[in-house]
Amino acid sequence: MSTDIPLPSHTWPTLERGWVWLCGAGPGDPGLLTLHAVNALRQADVVIYDALVQEQILSWAPLAEHIYAGKRGGKPSAKQRDISLRLVDLARAGKRVLRLKGGDPFVFGRGGEEAQTLVQHNIPIRIIPGISAGIGGLAYAGIPVTHRDVNQSVTFVTGHDQSGNTPSSLDWASISKGSQVIVIYMGMKHIAQIAEQLITAGRSLHEPVAVVTTATTEDQQVLETTLGTIVEDIAAAALAPPAIICIGQSVLMRQVLDWQGMAAGNAPRNLDPLGRGRPAESA
Repeated sequence: MSTDIPLPSHTWPTLERGWVWLCGAGPGDPGLLTLHAVNALRQADVVIYDALVQEQILSWAPLAEHIYAGKRGGKPSAKQRDISLRLVDLARAGKRVLRLKGGDPFVFGRGGEEAQTLVQHNIPIRIIPGISAGIGGLAYAGIPVTHRDVNQSVTFVTGHDQSGNTPSSLDWASISKGSQVIVIYMGMKHIAQIAEQLITAGRSLHEPVAVVTTATTEDQQVLETTLGTIVEDIAAAALAPPAIICIGQSVLMRQVLDWQGMAAGNAPRNLDPLGRGRPAESA
């Protein structure tokens, strides 16, 4: 996308000096940006961006200063307090500040903490939602997070807390029993422990699981496995984060909805993966 292509006719908001806009960049594919995000990129003096934001997206803000504030597990990373206070300092310096975060800023993105810090320091803000990887990333893999024949609930959880461990506040037994489909962000590091807890709580060893890495990008990989073999299969496939993990029967729908595979000339593996024995339109 060129920066000189006009946006569609609309009353687009102006990013004023001294403001901070917290914006979701989507799961990876630059085409999944919202128009509000594009409008923000064109106006910003400073873009503070996370590790999962694609370089092409940053190129749409050629006049802005680009400041990296990514945090990746096991690697040297900026402290959250420093990131939040830097946003405050830049706004107070009269900059038009865009805080660009992968996915949606309010879905496991620490956007709520940053926004609260800004408001507590009397910095005006605007929130621009983005497509979360737990929905958009799975859709690119051909996996619907909801399907009327599979689930009437879906639970989104994070695989680690601020300390890097599995969240102690999560009741995995209740999650196992109460949610038909579970979507896990940042769960690769502790997947062995998570799988064990879910199986102990009653989930089947044979339950379908999908692992989608670098979702929606050219490097996207999808592993279809089961809860009982996921640890070994991830190791065998040499998969690495970032990844979204989906647990539940909706994973089977990839057999008929792998649209990227079909676009490449592959036939659907199974037109009725749920075994309903009826046309989809009669559901």
